[in-house]
Amino acid sequence: MAPASSFPIIDMGLLAGEERPAAMDLLHDACENWGFFQVLDHGISTELMDEVEKMTKGHYKRVREQRFLEFASKTLQDGGRAAENLDWESTFFVRHLPEPNIAEIPDLDDDYRRVMKQFASELERLAERLLDLLCENLGLDKGYLTRAFRGSNGAPTFGTKVSSYPPCPRPDLVKGLRAHTDAGGIILLFQDDRVGGLQLLRGGEWVDVPPTRHSIVVNLGDQLEVITNGRYKSVVHRVVAQADGNRMSIASFYNPAGDAVIFPAPALVEAEAAGGAYPRFVFEDYMKLYVRHKFEDKEPRFEAFKSMDSHSSNLIATA
Repeated sequence: MAPASSFPIIDMGLLAGEERPAAMDLLHDACENWGFFQVLDHGISTELMDEVEKMTKGHYKRVREQRFLEFASKTLQDGGRAAENLDWESTFFVRHLPEPNIAEIPDLDDDYRRVMKQFASELERLAERLLDLLCENLGLDKGYLTRAFRGSNGAPTFGTKVSSYPPCPRPDLVKGLRAHTDAGGIILLFQDDRVGGLQLLRGGEWVDVPPTRHSIVVNLGDQLEVITNGRYKSVVHRVVAQADGNRMSIASFYNPAGDAVIFPAPALVEAEAAGGAYPRFVFEDYMKLYVRHKFEDKEPRFEAFKSMDSHSSNLIATA
C-alpha cells in the first residue's frame, strides 16, 4: 500500500489570487499524473453538504438497510465465486440531465428531493468550472470540453449514484466495489469523512483516497482521456469493504450526451508527435460496450473502436 500523504488537494480559493499559477500547476499535475484530486473551497456551502449527508444516511437507515441486510446474508451464505462477482454496496441512481427523474424515485421524502436537487445544481456548476480550468491548462478554448459533451439537445448527461457501503463481516471475500475506470467525463464525489475505503491504482500500488471533511473528490473518466488524446488519463479505482463503519458515497457523473461524438481535440492531436492515438465514437455506443466490460481493462474498449474506425476508413477509401 502506497502512502496517501502526497495525494493532491487543491484549494480553489487560491485561483482568485496571486497563487493562481501554482494552483493551476498543481491541478495540471494532478490530472496528468494522478487522474484524481480533492478540491476545497469549491463554492458549495458546508451547511448544504451537512444536510445532504444527514438526509442520505437517514434515508439508508430508514429505507434501504433492511433490504441490504437480506441481500448480504444471502451473499455470504452463497460465498465463493458468487461473492467475488458482487459489490458490497447499496445504491440508487438519480438522473438530473437531460431529463430529471428524481420525482419518480420511490421512498424519497420531499425534503430529501429538494436538497438533492439543490446539491446537484451546485455540482453541475462546479463540474463545468473544473472543465474550463482543464481547458486552460491544456491550451483549449474556454468551453471546449463542455461543448464536446453536449448532444443534439444541447445538454450533457448528468446523474448521481448514491451509495452506502455497510460494515462487511468478510472483507476478505467481498469487494466494496470492484476495480474499474469510470466510463464518462468528470466525476465529483462527496464521500464519508469518517469511513475510508476508496483507493486508486498508481504505479502498480493501491493508494488510499483520504477522507477529508467537506471536500469534493474529483476523478477523470475514459471520455476525457480520449478528448485530451491521453494527456489526462482515467485511473483504475476500487472500494475496499470495511469491517467497521458505514461509508457514504455520493458520486455525480458529468458525462457526454448519448449522441455526442467523442474524439481527440484536434489541437491536442497536432501537439502530439505520435498523432491521434484514440478513436472516434458515439458515447452511447461506448456505454453499450462498457456495461459488458466495466471491470476489465479500458484499452481493449479503445482498441475495439479504433478497429471500427479503421474498417470504416478502408470502406470509404475503396468505395
